[in-house]
Amino acid sequence: MATFGLVVGGGPAPGINGVISAATLAARQQGADVIGILQGFEWLMQGDIDHVIELDASSVSRIHEQGGSILRTSRANPTRDPADLSRVVEGLEKLGIDHLISIGGDDTCFSAKTVAEAAGDRLRVAHVPKTIDNDLPLPLGIPTFGFETARATAAGILTTLLEDARTASRWYIVVLMGRNAGHLALGAAHSAGATLAIVAEEFGGKKIRLDRLARIVEGSILKSTADGRAHGVIVLAEGLGECLDPAGLSALSDLPLDEHGHLRLAELPLGRLVRDQVQQGLAEHGITATMVIKDVGYELRCVAPNAFDQDYTRDLGAGAVATLLSGTSNVMITRQSQRIVALPFDELLDPETGRTRVRLLDTETESFATAMALQTRLSVADLDEAGVGARIAAMSKLDLAALKKRFA
Repeated sequence: MATFGLVVGGGPAPGINGVISAATLAARQQGADVIGILQGFEWLMQGDIDHVIELDASSVSRIHEQGGSILRTSRANPTRDPADLSRVVEGLEKLGIDHLISIGGDDTCFSAKTVAEAAGDRLRVAHVPKTIDNDLPLPLGIPTFGFETARATAAGILTTLLEDARTASRWYIVVLMGRNAGHLALGAAHSAGATLAIVAEEFGGKKIRLDRLARIVEGSILKSTADGRAHGVIVLAEGLGECLDPAGLSALSDLPLDEHGHLRLAELPLGRLVRDQVQQGLAEHGITATMVIKDVGYELRCVAPNAFDQDYTRDLGAGAVATLLSGTSNVMITRQSQRIVALPFDELLDPETGRTRVRLLDTETESFATAMALQTRLSVADLDEAGVGARIAAMSKLDLAALKKRFA
């Protein structure tokens, strides 16, 4: 009799319980036992095999409708220390687990691959990709589970903020979660019709100065105000913090520093930095604007999955069980054209880093071009148009020549 172990790693995402439920039901139907491992690899890394629960139909029957994870989760990483990895493999063997389904993002995928290699023939492993960031290397057009629910929820928040901005004549600067890629920020902003959305991918991997980023926001506010809309929502992808050139931040105070005095870019208060720069720029035009900063991300991770993610995760969970029972192992489970397709772990790795590849926004697509075109962005071409240029110059203390130089 096979014994399945289910483990969840990384941050929460809508639909985790759907995978747990479907995998449990499918495995039980085949006569297998199912053990839920609590808090990721955390306890197994300590040699503790008591933090587990037995899963059956009665314990998972309606959990696919719920957010969060009944197994909870953690970011404990068994790949950093060989002793931790050895304890994980030994713990799984003591529990009698010979089939392991991991649920998580890129780090959990790498951990699952490493555990599979360490266990050898004793363990079959399949990984179900989960992240609201949508940045795992799935085929083009196929989202990671949880993304669509998170995008819809974020779009709803942005829509409410857009109405509040219109009603109260103010601006919101919203920093939207997405550590490596701008899928969530651009997807939610495009859905909601936000005034502007800026993602790291549009800069092609280059470092940018804070004042350049602020100038894009300033131009959007200037153009929108000239068009009679002195309000709106600006969306910044969280990953922009990693794009900022530290040289342009050295003169600023109260920024997070490491023990060597270097800036902690990942901890930068991105919204505040951009707002302060933008307000200084608007002052040069003689414009005063109320600007409110919002960080959106954690609100999205444990909402109940929508119908798409409920359906999607049930397919993935059952597909993972069927794949492992067929003898296939060391794979990531995907759904393509309504069929389960198992991708070998080795195909998911970046050859330069040895880690799971990151899927960035494809800036060459028509979809990306449409999202950019429907935003309010100020360009020199706008200023060359007689009507637009005249309206903007009329509300600024700068003449047209100075404006063209400023926004070149």
